[in-house]
Amino acid sequence: MAEFLRPAFLRPAARAAVWRWREVIFAGLIVALGLWWGLQSYGFVRWLAGLLGLVGLLTGLIALQRLRFAMGGGGPGVVQVDERQLAYFGPLSGGVIDLPDLVRVDLDPTGKPAHWVLTDLAGQVVHIPVNAAGAEALFDVFAALPGIRTGRMLELLQHNPAGRVLIWQTTARARLH
Repeated sequence: MAEFLRPAFLRPAARAAVWRWREVIFAGLIVALGLWWGLQSYGFVRWLAGLLGLVGLLTGLIALQRLRFAMGGGGPGVVQVDERQLAYFGPLSGGVIDLPDLVRVDLDPTGKPAHWVLTDLAGQVVHIPVNAAGAEALFDVFAALPGIRTGRMLELLQHNPAGRVLIWQTTARARLH
């Protein structure tokens, strides 16, 4: 990391907290800029400032959802999302799923740590710990699934259910080549 991003006056724990909340902080600054700009101007510029504030507010809400989804890291394995393909490399298991072939997402809190259970068209199942390195990228993958309820997903993630819970399942039929 560049030296200017590591101010000496911040303790490492405070620096880590600021880094974790960086998207929310940035969105707050956008809202504040839009508000200040809107109060100082007239006409079209005021409308533009209102639009900027709205974009900042929506960005902040998305950032808060990402923050709730991130479970810290330090768990077993590594998650990579690249070109519509999700890969998990774990110490005992792993797998690769093409995202268009994803048909089911479950949350299994009985594992230590809790796991995402992803199933593809061919029936391949990949178990990904919620705190694996890079698991925060799964939020964008899950948010892009048609019909998923991210609020419900985040609620279940925060309040461990007793058993395995279906998060999302497609209603589309298997594709023929």
